[in-house]
Amino acid sequence: MSKGKGVHVALLSGQTAALRIDASCTVNELRILAQEELGIRICGLASNGQLLRGSLLVFDAVEEGAVLCAAAASSGFRTSGRGPGRRAAAFALVKGDGRVVTWGLPSWGGDSSMVQEQLVDVQSLQASVKAFCALRGDGTVVTWGDQLWGGDCSKVAEELWDVQQVEASDGAFAALRGDGRVVTWGDPAQGADCRRVQELLVDVRWLIAGKGAFAACGDCGVVTWGDAKRGGDCSAVKHELTEVSQIEATKGAFAAIRADGTVVTWGYGKLGGDSSAVQADLRQVLQIRGSEGAFAALRAEGSVVCWGEPRSGGDSSSVQDQLREVEQMQATRGAFAAIRADGSVVTWGHARRGGDSSYVQERLRSVRAIEASGGAFAALLDDGSVVTWGEASAGGDSRPVQDQLREVLQVHASAGAFAALRADGVVVTWGHTHMGGDCSAVRDQLQPA
Repeated sequence: MSKGKGVHVALLSGQTAALRIDASCTVNELRILAQEELGIRICGLASNGQLLRGSLLVFDAVEEGAVLCAAAASSGFRTSGRGPGRRAAAFALVKGDGRVVTWGLPSWGGDSSMVQEQLVDVQSLQASVKAFCALRGDGTVVTWGDQLWGGDCSKVAEELWDVQQVEASDGAFAALRGDGRVVTWGDPAQGADCRRVQELLVDVRWLIAGKGAFAACGDCGVVTWGDAKRGGDCSAVKHELTEVSQIEATKGAFAAIRADGTVVTWGYGKLGGDSSAVQADLRQVLQIRGSEGAFAALRAEGSVVCWGEPRSGGDSSSVQDQLREVEQMQATRGAFAAIRADGSVVTWGHARRGGDSSYVQERLRSVRAIEASGGAFAALLDDGSVVTWGEASAGGDSRPVQDQLREVLQVHASAGAFAALRADGVVVTWGHTHMGGDCSAVRDQLQPA
């Protein structure tokens, strides 16, 4: 009889756990043993630089005495209804111990009490407009919120194993399993029905969601399903969708970046599905962001190309000369914000939704990151402070909590509110009360996060 195998699990900090396992132990079971021994939540194990799949037997993956690298998970937020054109009303936070705290409109996912006992060892969260899906370390999922919008996965529960990725449209979820297959649930009209393309969904490597449709990329090329008017039908450009590295969505279209830096678009033309007017400029593209009805593409030399609905940010002509040395971009429903190499910020699009930052422009220096709600932006500065602008009802006015916004590490958003995680673990929220701007009901659970 085998006496087991000895392995070491090491954090980047140098802290190491020596463990002995038997032949039936999976990578996921080893991960749980290691996090108990090390006292920190671990989101994955790697051997020789390669991430090990959770369902793999450790005996088949590593040799006796092997040292595995552990990736420690940090606290993370997810908000319901994030993405182009969405209206959300709840927040969810994954705490350092893998448990979840929710607040906001109860019927839209703000109340997770019915599944709270199942919300353990959570690695990531995804959200539709009215529901959440938590991916646990063992590859299973937990859902809650409005049943018709993806809050109930019971009909496909037996298929949801070894899940590697979950994506959400406005009203549906799609889960990618380790075997490259895809499982969907929620509102059929918003992407929950993939029967038309099911036989094509093999060896899928990653998923992306739009407002009412999904796109899958892998050995199958790019496969889309859902509302055809919102990008669920890519047949017109199917032959162009090769070597795709990234896909982004507005509320009615998709844009794909290919390995050579060119871009392919499809869906509703006025909402970004037609890029013919700027096609010659869409080369050496590194990143694309989508608002409700427009796209902005960041090119390798730091310039930006926009197209789509002008009032949603599709026309950047008024600031085009400023769009140089751009490093990051973010989008609300109707505007874009770009961070330049010197830490300054350029905005354009719908003025009330964040396209006009003139009244805070002098404070927008040394900006580290920007987060966007549906109608406002929040900029995190290098000194840990936060600057906001846009619709006050969407979190654009942070004055009531400004003195609390210090030593901030992360900022996250719903469609109408923001939440900031400070270095001391305190969470500060502001914006629309019913969209997550008031976390007083769960304050005790959020100290520290």
